[in-house]
This record gives sequence, C-alpha cells and structure tokens, in this order.
Amino acid sequence: MNKVTFKTEDEFLQKLYDEAERKLRGNLRDFAGRPVLVEGAGYEKIWLETQPMGGEMFFKRDNSGASLNNQLLFMEGQRSDGRLPGSIKLDHGKVIPEYNKMQGFCFPGPAFNMYWLNGEDKEYLNLLGATLEKFDAWLWKERDSDKDGCLESFCVYDTGEDGAVRYGDAPNYWTESTAPVEFDSVPMASSDLMSWSFSARETLAEIYLVKGKQNESEKWHKRALEVRQKLENYLWNEERSALFDRTKDHKMQSTLTHATLKAMYWGSISKEKADRFVKEHLLNEKEFWTEMPIPSVAANDPDFRNIPENNWSGQCESLIYQRAIKALENYGWEYLIPQIGAKLFASVGEGMNFVQQFDPFTGKPSLNEVSGGQPTYGPAILSVLEYISRIYGLHREGDRLYWGLQQGPRYEYVQVLNDIEHKICYNGKVFECFLDGKLVFTSAGNGKVISDLRGENTKSVIWHR
Repeated sequence: MNKVTFKTEDEFLQKLYDEAERKLRGNLRDFAGRPVLVEGAGYEKIWLETQPMGGEMFFKRDNSGASLNNQLLFMEGQRSDGRLPGSIKLDHGKVIPEYNKMQGFCFPGPAFNMYWLNGEDKEYLNLLGATLEKFDAWLWKERDSDKDGCLESFCVYDTGEDGAVRYGDAPNYWTESTAPVEFDSVPMASSDLMSWSFSARETLAEIYLVKGKQNESEKWHKRALEVRQKLENYLWNEERSALFDRTKDHKMQSTLTHATLKAMYWGSISKEKADRFVKEHLLNEKEFWTEMPIPSVAANDPDFRNIPENNWSGQCESLIYQRAIKALENYGWEYLIPQIGAKLFASVGEGMNFVQQFDPFTGKPSLNEVSGGQPTYGPAILSVLEYISRIYGLHREGDRLYWGLQQGPRYEYVQVLNDIEHKICYNGKVFECFLDGKLVFTSAGNGKVISDLRGENTKSVIWHR
C-alpha cells in the first residue's frame, strides 16, 4: 500500500499538509464501480487537462485504483478515429466520454510515468503507445485546416482557457469535425496543440526505447523535433521572447500569456528560448513575478483582467502552479520551486482555501460559490502536496528517485511506494535519507539528490540562488 506521512516542527506547514491530505480524499468518486479522482470544488468530471496529471500525483498516496483509472478511462474512451474525450462524466450511473472540446492534454508524461510507478505493465504500455499514435494522427488530420503545418484550436475550451479575452468571439465548445468559419479568431494556430503533438511523439520515442526498438524511438524523436521546429519558427516572437498564437488570418496575437510556460511543461521549446522567457518575463515583477507569481496573462498587458470567477485572463490559476513544477524542472530552473511553493502555501493560508484562482497582487484566494471557487479544488490541493514533495520529500520518475532537501525547521518525510519505505529526516543540521530502514546517504545543503531505485549512484543539485 502506498502512503505518505510528513511531520514538521513548522505548525502552519503541518496544518496545511494535513488539511490538503484530508480534502484530497474528498475528491474521490465512484464511476460505475471504478474509483476516480475528480477535479473537485464543483467540478465533478475528470478532465484531460488536469486529471491524468492529478491521478499520477495521487498514486504516491494511494495505489488502490483511482490513479490508474484517471489514465485508463481516457484511453478506453478514445474514438475509432483517434480523438480523445476532453472530459468524462458520470450520468445516472453511466460513464460518458465528452468530445465537445479537447480541454488540454496533460496526459502523455503522467500516463507514461504511471507505467513505471505501477509495476511496468507491458499491456498498459502497449495501450498507451497505441493511444498516443492514434491521437497524434487525428490531430494532424483534423486540426490543420489550412494545411500550413501548424495545429489549430477551434474553441475556447480546447485549451481550457475559460473566459480568455484573447479568444474574442470564439465559441466555448465545438462539436463539428470541420473547422469553424464564422468567427474572427478561430481556427487559431496554437502553441498548446503543437506542444501536445510534440509531447505525444517524444513520449512515443521513450516508449519504443523501453521496448528496445531503437529505430522506432529515433523515428518518433525526429518527428517530435519537426514539430518543435515549426512551433518555434511560426509562433515564437523573437523580439518579444515568447510564444504567441496566430488568429485565423495568420496574424500573430499580441497578448502576453503564460503559454510559453505551458510549452515548457510539455518540453516543446528549446532551452535557449525557455531561458529567455524565464529571465525576461517570468521573473519580471511587472509581468509574471507579481506578489502572487504567474498570472495567466502578464499583469501589465492590455488584455489582463483581474476577474475572480473562473477566468483565464489574469488571475493566478492553481493549474498553472501544478504544471509549473515540471516546466521548471525540465529546463533547470528548480531553484524557483521553493519560492513559488512558499507563495502558494501563504495564499492558501490559515483559512485552508484551496481554490482555483488567486489575486496576483495580494495573493488573496478567490473564494466564491461557483465551480472552482470552493476551497476543495483538486489542482490547488495537489499543487500544495507536490511542492511539499519537491521541497521536503521524495518522488519517482521513471527509474530514478528525487529526494528534496530543505533547511529550516526539523522534519521527517516518509514515502511508502510499492511497499518500499523511503524516509528523509532533517535534524536541524543534516539530512539523513533511508531506504527500507537503511541509511543510503546524508547531505547538508538545500536542493535535491537524484538516485537510482536503490538510493545509490547519487547526484546532487543544489538550489543555487
């Protein structure tokens, strides 16, 4: 049985952790006999943009089935033409996939890591590979309507940016297989959709590498790089050091959004471009490094709106914090994770308000009665728990363990993963790290240690700023 325990002398952090654990389990649901983890706070479905990622994060705490179902239900719901459901609901006891939007694609990486976490099941790996190949083929058949080599968003909910000003008159939903023609902004050449294809292809390259099929792996990696090249050539603004979508008339948009950070989550841009975005924009106090960091739109942009009810035109979104962890790790900016985590912890606050949005200037949680505004929003809860795991604890990716080490109050973090106990003890001076009761290494500095599954062959990464 998997579980996590965290004990710290920091009273607020202890309360925050305990309440996050409690509220997270309140988002478990029964979907026709199968446990799943829904988004919560009024969102009673599983969405492709959040719940495969959420399920994979939940696995370290509970391996009784919800984490795997949060992957499998999407794969099982794939249509014969390759399209994946954007969301899945339970209606009168029946599980119903919905295809009226795509709703993001935080799926390939988490689903692949579930292969490693859940016993390296070859049938699961084959299903995941087939799913990704069919979906990538569907994207290129259906979502490049003008055949310019850049994939397109047809509606607001394709990318999950509810209420976004930059979408103009675009519809929220789109059910047709043909592109919309009556709107000004869509079909929109999309950095998100291009990143989805890149991520699917890079994950396929990793899957074939696991299978020992080197030639197939190299083929998919090459195809992924072709997508990156088009993405950067067509949607990267060299003067502004960020990605911008293009409207249906091929005009590059001007709204500076967090889209480049999303691309970093999928790994779809080069390190040189990611570094430029972080240095010039993410860390810019007038744009994204506000009191509460990472608004969905740069705080000084004309299209910024500080709307507290489910609107991706300005306020800080918990889903952004959830994706930011991997985005920063992908490009070597891990030292920002403790800083962002501390801001998130403070904004959730003593009220334990795990909500969808936060005010970027005050950090105040946008607490209200609409969906996402209630204090049980899954991405906020999981973000808090994942930042704690990165800063103070442990997580596994592939065949590696990542041990987080943070000086400060004394603490003990214990992770039982597939019946193997991993423990980090900080006594105020030194970190002692154990695997099944055996001391495997010690350390004295803030940062992380990367090891193999035995806790050996370690490499230290020190928070350097």
